[in-house]
Amino acid sequence: MTESRREYLHFRPIQTRWNDNDLYGHVNNVVYYSYFDTAVNLYLVEEGGLDPHASEVIGICPETHCNFHSAVAYPERLEAGLRVAHLGNSSVRYEIGIFREGEEVAAATGHFVHVFVNRENHRPVPMPAQIRNALERLQLSEDARTGTGD
Repeated sequence: MTESRREYLHFRPIQTRWNDNDLYGHVNNVVYYSYFDTAVNLYLVEEGGLDPHASEVIGICPETHCNFHSAVAYPERLEAGLRVAHLGNSSVRYEIGIFREGEEVAAATGHFVHVFVNRENHRPVPMPAQIRNALERLQLSEDARTGTGD
């Protein structure tokens, strides 16, 4: 089942690149993971104050997944929709939808898990307050997820 735009709270434009296409003329499956990574990390930098080069706490990704619903290709303009499905003490599960610009139904959907760790020893630590606050803004209410409520 594909998902619609209303199920996501933040959108990031993504321009496909010439080298995103594979031999079959569509964006190669591995490229979607870079779209996910870009959408998530830009949100953390811009909204959560993450400095990927100097922050004491960084996010590492132990898990990703993608479902493909329809092919996209260069030179399409895309948008990555972002929401938070689970927010723990030191981890977060993002859900991402990849949409053609202006389309309501996702061409691909997936998830991306971050565990926040100390940069030096890579041991899990509580996520910084500024990042937690930014991620809380991406949590979709149960009513919004199920289409119920007022």
